[in-house]
Amino acid sequence: MKADKRNRTITAAAKRGAAKVAKRPDTPPAATNVSETSGPDDRPVIALDLPPAPLSATMAPYFAKCEEKLGFVPNVLAAYAFDMPKLEAFAAMYNDLMLAPSGLSKLEREMIAVAVSSVNRCYYCLVAHGAAVRQLSGDPKLGEQMVMNYRAARLSKRQRTMLDFATRLTVEPWTVEDEHRDALRKAGFSERDIWDIAAVAAFYNMSNRIASATDMRPNEIYHSQAR
Repeated sequence: MKADKRNRTITAAAKRGAAKVAKRPDTPPAATNVSETSGPDDRPVIALDLPPAPLSATMAPYFAKCEEKLGFVPNVLAAYAFDMPKLEAFAAMYNDLMLAPSGLSKLEREMIAVAVSSVNRCYYCLVAHGAAVRQLSGDPKLGEQMVMNYRAARLSKRQRTMLDFATRLTVEPWTVEDEHRDALRKAGFSERDIWDIAAVAAFYNMSNRIASATDMRPNEIYHSQAR
């Protein structure tokens, strides 16, 4: 019941945000109710009883935009919705790392997310970002290979070097030396690219640990996407 109440609260807040956003002619209103894309495996969203706070003026239209574009609000956002400053910081960092301009493609950034999450065995991130790899690559098999073991995939030298670095940073960060940065340079990555690889890997190491600590459940819809 708590989970259903949480979903209804978040949906209502998203709709309020959508109503505000709809007044702007360049932004259509949200369309899909959160509960319509929920299933038994993704409720409750987390194992902690943290009631959602009222969505801020920034997050209400953001949730509405998620419903408009995705058809649902990702559960990771719902999980953070008990604290608006934390939610806003998480969303801002995610958007900067995963969507902003970078020498890394969006697919490469998602591949890092999956490779890191595979090492950490993070259920939420493997399901959510495995779906993203399938969508962005147009290759369901690649998504499965990345989830299980990226070394089984037919990757380019650039991609393999990138993921070797990201997983080393995950498992043995104290072993990273000049030779590993040089390997990235030789594979064609710029100095800024190396920073971005490290930042994405570090972000998902943090996210994996939060997800595991709270038993965060991925939206059930992710399981069937891009199959």
